[in-house]
Amino acid sequence: MAEKTIEIENFDQVVSLFGGFDENIKLIENGYDVKVISRGSELKLLGEEEKVQKASKAIDGLLLIMKKGQTLDEQNVRYVMTLVGDGQSDKLSAMMADCICITSKGKPVKAKTLGQEKYLDAIRNNTIVFGVGPAGTGKTYLAVAMAVKAFKAKEISRIILTRPAVEAGESLGFLPGDLQQKVDPYLRPLYDALFDMLGAESFQKHFERGTIEVAPLAYMRGRTLDDSFIILDEAQNTTPEQMKMFLTRLGFNSRIVVTGDVTQIDLPGGKHSGLKDVVKILKKVDDIQTIYLDERDVVRHRLVQEIVKAYEKNEERKK
Repeated sequence: MAEKTIEIENFDQVVSLFGGFDENIKLIENGYDVKVISRGSELKLLGEEEKVQKASKAIDGLLLIMKKGQTLDEQNVRYVMTLVGDGQSDKLSAMMADCICITSKGKPVKAKTLGQEKYLDAIRNNTIVFGVGPAGTGKTYLAVAMAVKAFKAKEISRIILTRPAVEAGESLGFLPGDLQQKVDPYLRPLYDALFDMLGAESFQKHFERGTIEVAPLAYMRGRTLDDSFIILDEAQNTTPEQMKMFLTRLGFNSRIVVTGDVTQIDLPGGKHSGLKDVVKILKKVDDIQTIYLDERDVVRHRLVQEIVKAYEKNEERKK
């Protein structure tokens, strides 16, 4: 049986590392079949040599996350263990270095996975980026954070958020209200992300001035969007014609981020998805990049990751 001792700076870090009811350290113990013993600010790991080394790397990664000001939870404990398993734990430091912006509640917005960091790098370095991946990977939230950062830095003068008004299996056509009230339910996820970044009062001020616009995709036709950060959400529900129309709205000093999940297409009548087409058509065009996120980048409840995996396996069996 191997043994390894880890020195920790102070006892408060030990308390945070273990988590409520020792839930974090239990994940480490069960995941690597090791025993973790705390003696003041010293941890002792007991188990097979290889498993002790992996558990040690995972604990080092969790300590780094805490030093960067993040609170440990089940999601990032499991993700660090995944990185250790993939032999990529050394990349954690670079991922944790960047803070995009601070939310209205004072919470820093950062990449939580290597896939998310790659996605953010693509947005920084390209005029058009396609973010393709399952629910919960932060595609829309991180894109909105980058838009708010650029807006506050006066790199652009407008934020424009749009998505196709396609129903996910239910009809909203008979709801009362004017056109804006009918389409607002489709746009709610975009409003939520902006509220989180700016606060409701600041959002309302910019919305009334027209410096922030949230509108259905149909409202984009015939426009040229200069000096703007434009986000097209739920792009899997665009037709090829709509996607072409949207991308050709690009004006000077503008950037576009297109997000979508090709496994959740709600287009009626078996229509073809414009997102599936465009990533192939524009694959070799300079200043355009496509980033694919997967279940490892899911930052919602652990079960969301398991659900995505299960559906992917089912699709593979069907093929």
